Amino acid sequence: MSDTTTTAPDYRDTVFLPQTDFPMRAGLPQREPEWLARWERLGIYDRLRQKSDRTPFILHDGPPYANGNLHIGHALNKVLKDFITRSQQMMGRDARYVPGWDCHGLPIEWKIEEQYRERQQRKDDVDVVEFRQECRAFAKGWVEVQREQFKRLGVTGKWDDPYLTMDYHAEAVIAAEFMKLLMNGSLYQGSKPVMWSPVEKTALAEAEVEYHDHTSHTIWVRFPVATSQGIWATRKPASVVIWTTTPWTIPQNRAVAYNPAIAYGLYQVGAVAENATAKPGELLVLADALAESVKQAARIEALTRVGDVAAADMEGVVLSHPFRGVEGAAGEWDYDVPLLPGDHVTDDAGTGFVHTAPSHGDDDYQLGLKFGLPMTYNVEADGSYRTDLPLFGGQAILTPEGKEGPANVGVIKQLAYSGALLAKGRVKHSYPHSWRSKAPLIYRNTPQWFAAIDKVLDDGMGEYGDTIRARALASIDRLVRWTPQTGRNRLYSMIENRPDWVLSRQRAWGVPLTCFVRKGARPTDADFLLRDQRVNDRIIEAFEKEGADVWYREDFKAWALDGVANPDDYEQVMDVLDVWFDSGSTHAFVIRDRADGSPDGIADLYLEGTDQHRGWFHSSLLQACATKGRAPYKGVLTHGFTLDEKGMKMSKSLGNTVAPADVIKDYGADILRLWVAQSDYTADLRIGKEILKGTADSYRRLRNTLRFVLGNLDGFAEAEAVAPEAMPELEQWVLHRLAQIDHQLRRGYDAYDFQGVFQTVFQFATVDLSSFYFDIRKDALYCDAPDALRRRAARTVLGILFHRLVTWLAPILPFTMEDVWLARFPSEDDSVHLHDFPVTPADWLNEPLAQKWDAIRRARRVVTAALEVKRSDKVIGASLEAAPVVHVEDAETLAALKSVDFADVCITSDLGLTADPAPGEAFRLPDVPGVGVVFEPAEGEKCQRCWKILPDVGTHAHPGTCARCDAVLG
Repeated sequence: MSDTTTTAPDYRDTVFLPQTDFPMRAGLPQREPEWLARWERLGIYDRLRQKSDRTPFILHDGPPYANGNLHIGHALNKVLKDFITRSQQMMGRDARYVPGWDCHGLPIEWKIEEQYRERQQRKDDVDVVEFRQECRAFAKGWVEVQREQFKRLGVTGKWDDPYLTMDYHAEAVIAAEFMKLLMNGSLYQGSKPVMWSPVEKTALAEAEVEYHDHTSHTIWVRFPVATSQGIWATRKPASVVIWTTTPWTIPQNRAVAYNPAIAYGLYQVGAVAENATAKPGELLVLADALAESVKQAARIEALTRVGDVAAADMEGVVLSHPFRGVEGAAGEWDYDVPLLPGDHVTDDAGTGFVHTAPSHGDDDYQLGLKFGLPMTYNVEADGSYRTDLPLFGGQAILTPEGKEGPANVGVIKQLAYSGALLAKGRVKHSYPHSWRSKAPLIYRNTPQWFAAIDKVLDDGMGEYGDTIRARALASIDRLVRWTPQTGRNRLYSMIENRPDWVLSRQRAWGVPLTCFVRKGARPTDADFLLRDQRVNDRIIEAFEKEGADVWYREDFKAWALDGVANPDDYEQVMDVLDVWFDSGSTHAFVIRDRADGSPDGIADLYLEGTDQHRGWFHSSLLQACATKGRAPYKGVLTHGFTLDEKGMKMSKSLGNTVAPADVIKDYGADILRLWVAQSDYTADLRIGKEILKGTADSYRRLRNTLRFVLGNLDGFAEAEAVAPEAMPELEQWVLHRLAQIDHQLRRGYDAYDFQGVFQTVFQFATVDLSSFYFDIRKDALYCDAPDALRRRAARTVLGILFHRLVTWLAPILPFTMEDVWLARFPSEDDSVHLHDFPVTPADWLNEPLAQKWDAIRRARRVVTAALEVKRSDKVIGASLEAAPVVHVEDAETLAALKSVDFADVCITSDLGLTADPAPGEAFRLPDVPGVGVVFEPAEGEKCQRCWKILPDVGTHAHPGTCARCDAVLG
């Protein structure tokens, strides 16, 4: 091979290299705000609403709380929602998204109280309306902050008109929805134990509770048997032993529970260790399975089983309260304590007997209901005993700071003094805490307002059942699409087993329970609640005009009841609604009432984290089933939580949090969005520096693919386009792949499978296009004549690819795809987000052609792998230096290879194809049998324009060119 480079002219200017201003470096952190401003100027969201004849798709926003900067979980949630609304819009629907905020409730109220405490100011000294206005201002400030942070993520929506639960109309509708419960009879006032925060002085919903390890006192207490009949006539004195981790509940004891299915025995104490409180010779009744553990806890050295205690022996047995007859108790505990059967009793831990205080535990309360046990009211709102309780009056269970008060120790000391304490210790266990104050909680019996979820409702909305629970369960199974399906099982189980809904909170910032009760009447009396639609309508009208603050106006009761009832006969309820009722009612004042909603008040989709099975999904379902007879959603999607790279929960104290603002500052919002798209959101998601680096690398590869498309479309005009049927097979194969992927992507977007969508596009872009099609067609694009069919067909396909790749990826990477779109179609008034996914002709699908090219690609892999070995061995520097001989055993495959320019496909200067058996030294791949490659160097000279090595180079008019390049040069 002679060197022609010294004699041939420089042909670089004659090659059609890619030309584009689209930069290799994205500069997303700096440039994304420009696109945000552009979209706002163009009014993209509102312009999309003007597209006619589209089926609405409503993704109803679960309101985040207006309190603090966004965390990475917020970003995950809002980005997923944006993927959905953008993709549904681009698939031809009218995808509406109204962002909203939860504005009422304890977290905001707590922040204002913290400010008061810092100023040494008492909340009770401030007018309630003034206090509420401070809460409103606080929420408004955070709404503005969070709105900008959400918009910075590239989330599209009706940001200039969001919904707020503290808007006057919202407050009016929340009250109206509550009064529907008043009118249909599901509202009642009951006294039962609820989760109570002594620090915040309010009841809490299950969704407001979190569990942490907590070290509690644990005690074993004797309850003397007072019955003298049966075995007890000859077995006295004996004591039933209970075990509890809440000593403070002992003064509220009203019974002891046992399980008839458990084996019990009568045990006699022998020798005891020094300082043990057990007495030699005393008789204890214990579950057989737990006698040994009690022996160890009480430091009993010898414990002998002296008899059986059958279930029949415990029927009707009466015990004495441990404080019965105690000096100074004023007879407070001089009552009988019945021994009662209960299925909730186990012999897993303790003694086999459960101390029962109906006012301070759900199992205890249920047992109390069954057997008519009296309720006690010994514990005040601040977590202290009532001041007139003998022995313990005023002692705090928990201090205002959430620390342990003296009550537990006080009770333990009194038990020891009265001779009832058998043993004591400490135990570390999972214990409920307030989500807001982080302080421990107690179960406390208080008068609260409930929605009865099993009451039969005669409201004309019984298609899915006649109780709230029945409607909810029917909705779950018959009306809702669950993504993932496991969400159905979780919520179904919760609804199936949940108690009545506690609606009331003893706070100030929220929508009040707009009802009146008759003075002196009992909650069970028929006229206890005032039910009059005229009063309801007045309340709604007042709230619409002035907001819920009017409820606290001195003359409001008289105004509301004027001409209906004597105001002096009624008391105005001053509790506020559980904020979950607020957010559960949003279907009414957002979906039903807004022009961009739907008259039926039903959303296509609710989307939140898995914790919302007990939160918003749950409360929305119950609320809607009570007031509209069915679920307010057709679909529910849940995502997991965000963890650090090691899979640990994020915590400020651990320093492993990832703030969305930091990711955007370093990488841009599109990289954060791409992290979401590449993750399986149905499980917990990990994020950190290394993961984000990998995400950024995927982004760069995709960006380079798009840059190649743009560069090779420079100057392309529709007049240059080639009809699909006139294209070479390779281009027709690309169209076939596009038709396949278009179907996969639409199905994936409809199934909310964004990971699958992105992987499909990414694999297509990097494997089918960059590593295969682009690699092959670079030669034609750069070196063929402008009017050559092969080059025109390739550019036509690139144009088709452009429209599909850019629109397919626009929901995931809105900033980058806008950049790509404008690089080709610069316009002051256009945006990629104003366009739909292009319709892909079904006749592009060509399965026989696809099968043929699958065989060609397999054979190509053998050739490229063989040449890679030669390149590694320094035999060649580039594949164009090779002219391999390819031995193909299968006749059909050989015919397919011969029907195309297989040398071009393999990017070699020449290539031989033969059916002859491959010699022993031929290169093979184990997974492509029947194909062997023998390396041969290309013969001839190197064309100084296209770099192919061909025998005819140097024999044409243009020095150093091959025939093709000579013809192009004219």
